[in-house]
Amino acid sequence: MKASLFDFDFEDAKARHKALKTKIRKHDMLYYAEDKPEISDADYDRLRLDLEEIESRYPKLITKDSPTQNVGIAPSKGFKKVKHAVPMLSLSNVFSEEEANDFLKRVRRFLGLSENEPIEIIAEPKIDGLSCSLRYENRKLVLAATRGDGAEGEDITKNVKTIKDVPQSLPDDAPEALEVRGEIYMSRADFAALNKRLEDEGRKIFANPRNAAAGSVRQLDPSVTAERSLKMFAYSLASVPEGLADNHYSVLHWLKCSGFKVSAGVKAVTRLDELMCNYHDIIESRPNLDYEIDGIVYKVNDLALQKRLGFVSRSPRWATAHKFPAEQAITRINEINIQVGRTGALTPVARLEPITVGGVVVSNATLHNEDEIARKDIRIGDMIVVQRAGDVIPQVVRVLTEKRTGNEEKFKPLEICPECGAHAIREEGEAVRRCTGGLTCPKQVVERLRHFVSRLAFDIDGLGDKIIQSFWDDGLIQNPADIFTLEQRNKESLTPIREREGWGGLSEKKLFESINDHRTIPLNRFIYALGIRHIGEATAKRLAVTYGSIDALQDAMITAGDNDSNAYSDLLSIEDIGPAAASSLVVFFAESHNLEVLSRLKDYLIIEPYEQPDNVDSVVGGKTVVFTGTLTKMTRPEAKAKAESLGAKVSSSISKKTDYVVAGEKAGSKLKKAQDLGVKILSEDGWLDIISQ
Repeated sequence: MKASLFDFDFEDAKARHKALKTKIRKHDMLYYAEDKPEISDADYDRLRLDLEEIESRYPKLITKDSPTQNVGIAPSKGFKKVKHAVPMLSLSNVFSEEEANDFLKRVRRFLGLSENEPIEIIAEPKIDGLSCSLRYENRKLVLAATRGDGAEGEDITKNVKTIKDVPQSLPDDAPEALEVRGEIYMSRADFAALNKRLEDEGRKIFANPRNAAAGSVRQLDPSVTAERSLKMFAYSLASVPEGLADNHYSVLHWLKCSGFKVSAGVKAVTRLDELMCNYHDIIESRPNLDYEIDGIVYKVNDLALQKRLGFVSRSPRWATAHKFPAEQAITRINEINIQVGRTGALTPVARLEPITVGGVVVSNATLHNEDEIARKDIRIGDMIVVQRAGDVIPQVVRVLTEKRTGNEEKFKPLEICPECGAHAIREEGEAVRRCTGGLTCPKQVVERLRHFVSRLAFDIDGLGDKIIQSFWDDGLIQNPADIFTLEQRNKESLTPIREREGWGGLSEKKLFESINDHRTIPLNRFIYALGIRHIGEATAKRLAVTYGSIDALQDAMITAGDNDSNAYSDLLSIEDIGPAAASSLVVFFAESHNLEVLSRLKDYLIIEPYEQPDNVDSVVGGKTVVFTGTLTKMTRPEAKAKAESLGAKVSSSISKKTDYVVAGEKAGSKLKKAQDLGVKILSEDGWLDIISQ
């Protein structure tokens, strides 16, 4: 049994001190240099605190190269989290002229515009940096935050205040309250100077300017950030105050006049050929810029049209990012392994001879499925072209068959799960082979646990991938409910967590604090956390909107086990719920093991019922609406988006629970069914009259 920290003798403390220094240096590089941390901020802080405990007990161990001996103000215990007043959503991506044209077509189709009607698009270079939100109150900068998960970011105010491009106050004629969005970056010249200084000091250099900027702005010591010569381009306002501007270009002009730096090369275009001409011009000028860009952002210029277009899932309909071509390299496939995911999917992964692609060392590439391997004739030992575009997982582009020696091996699909030995089957119509072991497959259970605590689910700091695996291996956490009994079981244990390698009393304490801070969760995040196949973030929210509480959802899914029941029909009527998703839900809630875990979770958690948006007081708030026929005043997608923004539930089929059927021209069978069921039928004008009240 490992002794507690203060029971270490000097030699034990010395060894522990050396191990901690090595770990902290490793994670400093992963975090600051590569921007790919393996542990959470909380876990990193625990390592630092353990080191400080040892040094306070044995001051002789303090050396100049100790991570505790930083110049500047004392590091904080981490960044507190802040909720964005307006979500910071990510952009969808396009990678070709055809996809860019599809974006324009989708915009026109949503707005009901013909192909010949011009729509002005603002094209602006996409800075490769770190997104940031700046909140001004009484025209003074009061808060700066990272994007985080879009709804919640980290408070980096002190660090951002060291950036000269960020105004500390706004002009007297600016609105009293404002939220500015921008991109923090490091110029190529400053990046080169920083790396030279690090190299001269014998320290590891940064891989690229983006990683340098991201690592620098997230330093615990603001004085380090101040030394890094960071810059910022402002690119939008979270919401535009009435009267300030009516288009995006004017917003950029206002930002520039108010003291913010705005990216050069912003251009207004109306046609695809203009858009692509500008795209190629930007690519040609890219090497001459003193900062990195990785694409061009296209935004509908008219703010009124932006409002009509709204958002889908986690990105706006009125904007997209046209990414530059992926960077490629040539390497060898050393072997092909199988990864088992939380839904049992067996995904083949190529283990590569490590190669640098776009400043990042790549050693793995997804092969997607058996059909993809067969289509590209990928073999073990092949020389291949691998590419990486943005944050996309590296993938094999093509095989260099001319370099084959005859010693390459063909891939043989596994019919047995490599993790649990259960049969792996490929159902008709599916490209993926799946393990049939279910929750008896340890890999599936571990992946589900990782999903359960992930950023968009419970978001529990201190339960990273390695810790989840370790706790699973040691029998501490076998299912999600075990997470919330861990503290009590730990108190009763003869070998508490603090006696594990790499842990201490503070580590243990912070882990339990993090778990206890997440005993309350919104319904939609809880549904997503369950990891049900086909149920992503957006679908989880639709289920939360429809059923309102976890008990109502559970009861409805159990009843929906009868495919002839009204509950099953109601489930299928939910927008974006098809037979596959419906089947996954029914099967999940039919499994006794899942119901047992759910029952335990309800005992330990507060699962908040779904709260309707603030405009639930509108006439259609909480009502179920079905649109049928051809609408003439707005497109069908726009009508659905507007209804949902007013708190209505949009369904694709009619039942007794339907409140309104909005019938456009040439309405067919749905109109007749509504008449038969006595559902209230509205014309398009009648619907517009109601929602305008």
